[in-house]
Amino acid sequence: MTLHDQYNKWKETTLKKSLEKFKERRERFETSSGIEVPRLALPPEPDTPYGETVGFPGEYPYTRGVQPTMYRSRFWTMRQYAGFSTAEESNKRYRYLLAQGQTGLSVAFDLPTQIGYDADDPIAQGEVGKVGVSISSIKDMEQLFDQIPLDKVSTSMTINAPAGVLLAMYIAVAKRQGADMKQLRGTIQNDILKEYVARGTYIFPPAPSMRLITDIFSFCSKEVPFWNTISISGYHIREAGSTAVQEVAFTLANGIAYVEAALKAGLNVDDFAGQLSFFFNAHNTFLEEVAKFRAARRLWARIMRERFKAQKPSSWQLRFHTQTAGSTLTAQQPENNVVRVTMQALSAVLGGTQSLHTNSMDEALWLPTEKSVRVALRTQQIIAYESGVADSIDPLAGSYLIEYLTDEIEKGAQDYIAKIDEMGGAMPSIERGFMQNEIQNAAYAAQQAIEKKEQVIVGVNQFAVDEVLTLERLKVDTSIELGQRERLKKLRETRDGKRVDALLGQVRDAALGTQNLMPLFIECVENDITLGEICNTLRGIWGEYVAEGF
Repeated sequence: MTLHDQYNKWKETTLKKSLEKFKERRERFETSSGIEVPRLALPPEPDTPYGETVGFPGEYPYTRGVQPTMYRSRFWTMRQYAGFSTAEESNKRYRYLLAQGQTGLSVAFDLPTQIGYDADDPIAQGEVGKVGVSISSIKDMEQLFDQIPLDKVSTSMTINAPAGVLLAMYIAVAKRQGADMKQLRGTIQNDILKEYVARGTYIFPPAPSMRLITDIFSFCSKEVPFWNTISISGYHIREAGSTAVQEVAFTLANGIAYVEAALKAGLNVDDFAGQLSFFFNAHNTFLEEVAKFRAARRLWARIMRERFKAQKPSSWQLRFHTQTAGSTLTAQQPENNVVRVTMQALSAVLGGTQSLHTNSMDEALWLPTEKSVRVALRTQQIIAYESGVADSIDPLAGSYLIEYLTDEIEKGAQDYIAKIDEMGGAMPSIERGFMQNEIQNAAYAAQQAIEKKEQVIVGVNQFAVDEVLTLERLKVDTSIELGQRERLKKLRETRDGKRVDALLGQVRDAALGTQNLMPLFIECVENDITLGEICNTLRGIWGEYVAEGF
């Protein structure tokens, strides 16, 4: 009797009797992507070749992980995302987190910094230091990393449109510390396409934005070889409401666009591909999330080897940071968020992440306090040191359901990428509103399911209670804006004005030409030219991107 025959016999006997007594909770069970979850997953018939689909860790197609030993040698980097108020206040939080066992820094910038404005610009009024740290000049960057040796830590910076300028400040501060540029490790997000799709902190039109990105690729491949030059981000796509399949598909489609732009700029694929990194969301549907990470890794390996003919194994590897899903946190019963974050973090670890940020329980209410950040970090440490899940590589591999979901997510993502290719690639599909509409439709369907209580949110649409919140609150002092303005005024009064004018003239000329802008950005910030002054100079040449309605 074949396995298929045995399964049918089980359905007609044991299962049938059970269903007559106990009806299942719903007619169809499915993941966030609409993939049907089988009642009982079975081995595929016929069996697919193990080496082609699953393989071994550290070997193509990297389904089981990019390192041969994974966490048996070294845990993932525990990188808590933090930043608020002034550079001085954020520096205190960073040193506190490092003292608590955090192993990498992750910088959150305020909105004016993210869109290239100084703290004293009228457009920045009321937003300075609110959702991240305010950085306008190298003086701020020096204060941000005071007593933190940049050649000894790995730093991630969530910055996109002005990423080159912030990286220039980081490099300049490292040089002042006496560090060797070639030893710096970290990541800049630098992913403008997802800003057009899902987030909105863009500045320049697509062509000059892509030029800035490929300038960073080229510069870092020679001068900062251990730096991850981009973090191609599915996180914000998922936060905007996408499914897991859409998150993988749109993220990798954007990755394809960046590789194509770099090749068009004359770079060799194996010179920059090893410095690409990715950033994914860890959402609530636990098993789908584990499978999602495995599917993304395998699909990217095939894209790089087969589509782009990359030769180095390091060019095939999808290395990624994960953050737990902020959109799943609830203001109601915020202590429940600790449980949500734990499950999400565990899915990222079982999926083979290289670094991880765990959200704090109070982030649906306000910026996290030191206590809530400590609990979030301890969540990672308990998973690492107490759970045992890091002792074996890819421990869920071979689960019939995990392998089925991995295959289905990969197929769904491939179908999306084929549609995007037919439109001419990621940017044309964005300009047509394709990605945005797919995300909006998925978000609408998810919200409808919540409102109909088809999807239960504990403490919100079911199991709600009357409660009075007693959590400690973090407040940002509004006077910091005045302090930042005063510091900028003093900086402009004491620097060499003629040198500033000359360098900004060089930026204008370079923006009109083709030379790599990174060395010039470094020289500018070393001469106390501000973020806003550089970005406004580029605005004058390139203009600003305005999204069209769809």
